Amino acid sequence: MSRIANNPVGIPEKVEVTLSGKELSVKGTKGQLTLAFHEWVEVSQDENEIKVKATQSGKKANALAGTYRSIIDNMVTGVDKGFEKGLELQGVGYRAQMKGNSLSLTLGFSHLVEYAVPKGVQIETPSQTQIIVKGANRQQVGQVAAEIRAFRPPEPYKGKGVRYANENVKRKEAKKK
Repeated sequence: MSRIANNPVGIPEKVEVTLSGKELSVKGTKGQLTLAFHEWVEVSQDENEIKVKATQSGKKANALAGTYRSIIDNMVTGVDKGFEKGLELQGVGYRAQMKGNSLSLTLGFSHLVEYAVPKGVQIETPSQTQIIVKGANRQQVGQVAAEIRAFRPPEPYKGKGVRYANENVKRKEAKKK
């Protein structure tokens, strides 16, 4: 059984936390996030830490408490420092470029792939083959990066496609004659 819910979440100086009923609001330099939590979870706030505990006894309630504690920790980290995910394009002619509020990708298709950037996420393209996804919400940053990668995932023979910055693509051997 995990005991992650027993650890309190520290609140940095620049972060403001508001607890009202079953809703938690966290505000910092990178943005503001809110979370409504389950009835089996009780959240309390001391001076500069947040504590989470299960109101019921049982495996599911303990699991929910640990999950909500991790989500709250990610919220506090996100509004303070933010999250970042890097993507790389590998392949001849594969390019990425920001056009206003959309990401334009050339991925070897007969058409350009346009991706509308959702609210709360910033995308940067420092070079034509690099994409950096930034934001305060960890889940949203990961989801946007996964959606961009899904347009052309890396293939196993030549390794062409969109991959995460630290991803290792397992390569297959070509067919022998």
